[in-house]
Formats: sequence, C-alpha cells, structure tokens
Amino acid sequence: MIMRLFQIAAALFLAVAAIGPAHAASDDNTLTIQLKDGPVVVELMPDVAPKHVAQIKELASKGEYDNVAFHRVIEGFMAQTGDVEFGDMEDGFNAGRAGTGGSNLPDLPAEFSKVPFERGVVGMARSQDPNSANSQFFIMFADYPPLNGEYTVVGKVMSGMELVDKIKRGEGGNGEVSDPDRMIKVTVGK
Repeated sequence: MIMRLFQIAAALFLAVAAIGPAHAASDDNTLTIQLKDGPVVVELMPDVAPKHVAQIKELASKGEYDNVAFHRVIEGFMAQTGDVEFGDMEDGFNAGRAGTGGSNLPDLPAEFSKVPFERGVVGMARSQDPNSANSQFFIMFADYPPLNGEYTVVGKVMSGMELVDKIKRGEGGNGEVSDPDRMIKVTVGK
C-alpha cells in the first residue's frame, strides 16, 4: 500500500515537472501588447506560421513595435498596426504614409493555413502580392471568412480583447485613423 502511494506521488511529481517546461516554452510564444487601457496577450502560433512568428518576435525583441500606430481600424472588421517604418508615433511618424512601410527585414513568403479568421485572430497584413508580408499585422474584431486561406494567421488574443475593442476607429473610407491609438510597448513573453 505504501509502495503504491509512493508510485502515485512519483507519477504526479513527474507530471507536474513535465508541465513546467512546456508552460515556460509557451511564454516564448506569447506577445504582450501594452495599450493605453492595459495589456493584450497574444498566443503566437509558430506551428502555423514559423517564419512570420519568428519575424514578429525579432521585431518585438528589438523594440521596433513600441509606439507604433493603429493606422487602419475598421469597425466590425479589424485593427491594423505594425508599420515600423512610417508608423512610429515618436520617431518618424508619417500619417500619410503609415500603412505603406515595413521593416528592414525581408518580406516573407505566405504561410497560409486552415486556421479561420475569427474574432481575436491576428493575421499578417500584405499588399496584393501574397508573399509581401513584413511587419504589419491586424487583430480581428469579428469573424471574416473571406480572409481564410488568403492571409497568414500568426496568433490569437488570449486576454485583453475588450481593450482591443476600445481602439480608436478610423474615419476614412479605408479605415484611416487621425490621431490614432498606438501600441505603447510590445514584448515577447508575459
């Protein structure tokens, strides 16, 4: 009986120990976006889009996303940000060009998947060329099936979606935002 209890305790210990490293690894695939109203936590999906996730993590680790505007925000659709070239509201912000730039890293080949574009999903923005995603991404306010298989999914909001809902909406025909909200700080990990 005592031996059996010892075996159960040992099995539980090993199970808990196994969970620990897995949880720590998942923190490496967590992106925290500090907004004016608080943090938004995104679970990145390297198994779905490894090249895109690696690029986002590299840019975030270098502070490239800090103070970057949500330059295009469409009610009931999505909030777009990530133009590190023209969207930095503290260094070189250009409202007329925000949304047309990228980063000094190369554009990436599409990594389309079967993950649907639904509320909270984070996808990569691109031009008409499917292989042109670079630094810009968007967060979905609602489900939008026409994007499925046409844009690369990189993650999903795990907490703070109510804060994403508060991002200032655009007034222009393409969702352009005057005096936009920004990502204050973006970090990898919680």
